[in-house]
Formats: sequence, C-alpha cells, structure tokens
Amino acid sequence: MTDTLRPVDTAADTNVGTAVDAPHGAQLKRSIGVVGGTLLTLSCVTPASTLFVVVPDLFGSLGTATALTIAIGSLLCIAVAFCYSELGTLIPSAGGEYAMVSTLAGRLAGWLVFVLSLLVVMIVPPVIAMGTADYLAPVVHLDPALAGAGVMLLATLAGLLDLRANAWITGVFLVLEVIAAAVVAVLGFAHGHRGPGSLVSMQVADAHGGTDTVTAMLVVSGLAIALFVTQGFSTAVYLSEELEHPRRNVARTVLATLAISSVIILVPVVAITFGAPDLARLTGGDIGSMVTAWSNSAVGTFVSLCVALAIINAGIVMVIQNSRVLFASARDQAWPGPVNHVFAKLGRFGSPWVATLAVGVPGAALCFVNLDTLYGVTGVSVTGMYLLVAVAALLSRRGHHRHTPAWRMPLWPAVPVLLIAVLAYILTQQETAYLLWTGGITAAATLYWALYLRPRPDTRWLVTLPEDAQA
Repeated sequence: MTDTLRPVDTAADTNVGTAVDAPHGAQLKRSIGVVGGTLLTLSCVTPASTLFVVVPDLFGSLGTATALTIAIGSLLCIAVAFCYSELGTLIPSAGGEYAMVSTLAGRLAGWLVFVLSLLVVMIVPPVIAMGTADYLAPVVHLDPALAGAGVMLLATLAGLLDLRANAWITGVFLVLEVIAAAVVAVLGFAHGHRGPGSLVSMQVADAHGGTDTVTAMLVVSGLAIALFVTQGFSTAVYLSEELEHPRRNVARTVLATLAISSVIILVPVVAITFGAPDLARLTGGDIGSMVTAWSNSAVGTFVSLCVALAIINAGIVMVIQNSRVLFASARDQAWPGPVNHVFAKLGRFGSPWVATLAVGVPGAALCFVNLDTLYGVTGVSVTGMYLLVAVAALLSRRGHHRHTPAWRMPLWPAVPVLLIAVLAYILTQQETAYLLWTGGITAAATLYWALYLRPRPDTRWLVTLPEDAQA
C-alpha cells in the first residue's frame, strides 16, 4: 500500500520547524487572476520561441509530417490538461506535479515526479535561451552558449521581482511574439507551394537531396518532443498558490493556455509547410531565411528580434516557475535542514530569491551542454512526468478526495487510462541513450529517497497545502 498523504496541518506539526529547517507553513501571496496567470503561463509555453527554436529540429527529422505530429501531440495534451486541471484544483500547491502525485499516489511516486519535473525545469530554459544568438544575428553575432547564458542571468534578475510586475513585463513581450508568429503564418500561406495534402505526405529530404518517407514509428518517437512543444501550460499549476480563487481559476488558465498556444504554434507550422519553396528548405528548418525570402530583410529582421525578445520572455517565466518548485520542495522538507531553510527564504518582493538564483545560475551553465542531449532527456522526462500525473488522476476520486470541491474532467477514468497506455508506448520508442540518462538520474533520486527521505516520514517530504486551500 502506498503511503499517500493528506494535507498536513502545519499548526499542529511539532516535528519540523527547527532552527535550521524551512518555515513549514510559509506561503506565497495571492496576487493574480486568470488574465495575469494566462499571460504568465502563455509566456512559459512561449509559442514563438518554441516555433522558432524547437520546431526547426522537428522539421529536420519529420519534414512534412511535423504539423501532423504536433497536432497529435496537442490532442494528447488535451487529456493531459484535463488531468492537470482536476489535480491542480484539488491540490493547489506551488509544488505542482509532485504535490498532486504525492498526495494521491504516494510519497515515492511524488518524489520521482519532483525529480523529473526538476530535470524539465532546469533543462528547458537553457534549451530555449541558446536560440537567442540565431535571432540576434541580423544585429549582432554572438556565440549561442554565451548568449544563452546571458539570457538566463537576465531572466534570473527579473525573476527576483514581484510576480504582478512580471505578469505585465511578460505580457508585453508575449504580444510581440504573437505578432511574429502571425507574420510568419500570413507570409507562409501567401507564398504556398503545396496544398493540404502535403500535411499527410510524410516526406523528408535526405542528405543527398533526395526524398525519404517518414515512418509511423518516427512520428511516435517525435511525439515526446511534440508534447514538450506545448508543455508550459502546466505553469498554471505551479502558480496555483498565487492565483486568486484557485479552485476555479487553475482549470480555466490551464485549458485556455493550451488552446491558445496550440493555435499560435500549429497555424504557422502549417503555413511554413505550405510556403517552403522545396523539401530541402523545409527540412533545413531555417525559418528566418524563409521569412526573408518571402518578404525582405527588414521584415526578417523584425521577426528575428521579436523572437529574441520572446526567448528572453520565456526565460523570465521559466525561472519564475522553476523557483516556485524549489521553494515548495524546501517548504515540504525535501532536503537537509540548512538547505530547506535557505531555499524557502522570501525576498522583499515576495519572491523566493535564493531558489530563483539556484535555478537561474545552473541554467546558465547548462547552456554549454550538448543540445541534442538536452532535447532527448527533456522529451523522456516530460513523457514520464505526464505518465505519473495520469496515474494520480486515475486515483483522484478515492476516499475523501471524491468529495473535495474541484474541477472534474469529463470521461473519467477513460481519459487517464488511455493517456497512461499511450505515454508508456511513446517512452518505449525513445533512444536508449536518453532513457539511460534519465533512468540513471531517477535511480540516484530513488536511492536518496530510500536512504534519507523514507526513514524520516515525520520530518521529511511533508507535502502541504496552503491554509486557504485546505479550508
């Protein structure tokens, strides 16, 4: 039987709160509504930077099947979003996935989800940030790793500010990146070289200028990255402690963000597929040069600069999200006492400033790691994390949770059951090296659990809810 958790009554907890432990009842302040939460969450999905940084790699391996793969991934994400919406309103904690899974599926499952989510939140920002150099090229030539590290440090400084201020900053940047995506879509459709049939033609250019067929297995393998393309909608769950009326607004923010981001990403991908002058240019994935060819250098420069701003925007929001995960883990006593105490510190603006530095600075260092490895580990981690969230959703109506006020998904339990089967299959189709990297990290985390966390059930890994959420 798993050692599932009920929300801990922090006032009655006498086993924690020593001089070196984190303040177990520490809470973030509720300061944003659905609009602010959606702006922050959309900025974390960062549709334009995903379109210009991640999607070109999909074009390189999937060619004309890229739009179909992203569409399938978006459909799968609807089921994932249903799980997040129900669990995020049932258990509104800054811990996000790990708080939900720990409470419903057991402390070990929650710990493993935390490790996977930590991998994702540490890797994704530098992956996006390294694309900055390509889109600043019309103005200045920079080394991708150095440019990415600079973006991460800038995002870390912005992450120290008040969350409401960051919502406005990211909102302005978000408008610019949506404009950039819209320009690409309009130009691509206006210069169409192929019709709707190309979306299912499953072709990619080979190294010799010929044509290869994209197999169904390649599409399934690409779904791990396709899930990552819209993955940021889960940010709404991380912000649930700072959303007003979380029982209602978390689900609204999750579902609205997924719908908007899917359109912003998928429509330009279809337009690029139609507008690429030949299969080799499409497979090359150089969207910037295609935009310039469709228009002129001035428009190409404008789009590139908008994308560069979008990447900075994404970095800011991701650092905000990631710091909340680390803050929540310290508050829930995941680490030795002195570490918990430091990571749970709140600054003058109400942000967890030490946790912000702890995720931002290593993120800058990761900009110097091989990009393919970062992509592969992220794809496996996201898929595994979604799989465990689906398991928790399958258990979300047991016992007293059945009667807890929360948004409830339609077609339960069919949705989580189907999702578990599909995600497990997608995992089996990933490259062995990436499975071994992720599996090795997970194994080390399990050892930490067995030797340190599990023997201390009364003082370590105590997943809690904010008092107003418990009420």
